Amino acid sequence: MSTPQIIDGRAVAASVTDEIAARAARLLEETGKRPGLTVVLVGEDPASQVYVRNKERMATKCGFDSKKHVLPESTAEAELLELVSKLNNDPEVHGILVQLPLPKHIDEGKVLNLIKPEKDVDGFHPINVGLLSAGQTDKALVPCTPAGSILLAKKALGTDLSGKHAVVIGRSNIVGKPVAQLLLQENCTVTIAHSRTKDLPKLVATADILIAAVGRPQMIKASWVKPGATVIDVGINRIPAPEKGEGKTRLVGDVDYQEALNTAGAITPVPGGVGPMTIALLMNNTLTAARRQLGLPDEAELL
Repeated sequence: MSTPQIIDGRAVAASVTDEIAARAARLLEETGKRPGLTVVLVGEDPASQVYVRNKERMATKCGFDSKKHVLPESTAEAELLELVSKLNNDPEVHGILVQLPLPKHIDEGKVLNLIKPEKDVDGFHPINVGLLSAGQTDKALVPCTPAGSILLAKKALGTDLSGKHAVVIGRSNIVGKPVAQLLLQENCTVTIAHSRTKDLPKLVATADILIAAVGRPQMIKASWVKPGATVIDVGINRIPAPEKGEGKTRLVGDVDYQEALNTAGAITPVPGGVGPMTIALLMNNTLTAARRQLGLPDEAELL
């Protein structure tokens, strides 16, 4: 079999953010307004700190007005809700992102549901979920990781995914369900599988497009993958890496990448695949949110 296409998420994300920066510059020129993104971080989770820093850096690079609120772990739920309400009412803030996970004493659902749907750049609010389910993506803000996964699949297969059988492994509200909705809108035949699906390897072997979002390191073996399939690996798992030294770890996906290189037609690496796309699509959602709040039409879809 021929060498598979390695889908370079960093390169695709860079082209997306370059386009967003150009569009943001035009918006500033035409209206005097910059897209405003405010990120709220509660506590000191090291991974969350890294994510927030990366989002902040990319927002600045795209020419956005980027702000951050860092609150202590002990912050009361009422105090966080008050901050979200204040941001909801600030016309300079077009996008609000509350970094997850939140401390255990705070109800995540209550916080996320308070964010105005038009400022919900993560796409997690029930109204945005409902609009996506109804196929009204022109009104919704679509979750970033699923949207990035679709762009990467199109990078490998072209813009027309009609008739492809897509298997999504994972049924989370953050990736599995929304990516299945997006695939349906691309006219794919979609099967949602999960940890309790019977004879999962046999089902996976029917997929033209495989979206792996189950959160189990290297669970999906090459023998499961249909020859020539496009594999989008959403998993980010940290496993021990004694070869790098005592106590060291490395990142792997949900797919056994090295093995799958012998079977897949195209595949995303971990890291460097879906991850960079998530932040790029967050920037796109922020710009879209800003344009809608300024009474301007959406721009052409990216890629």
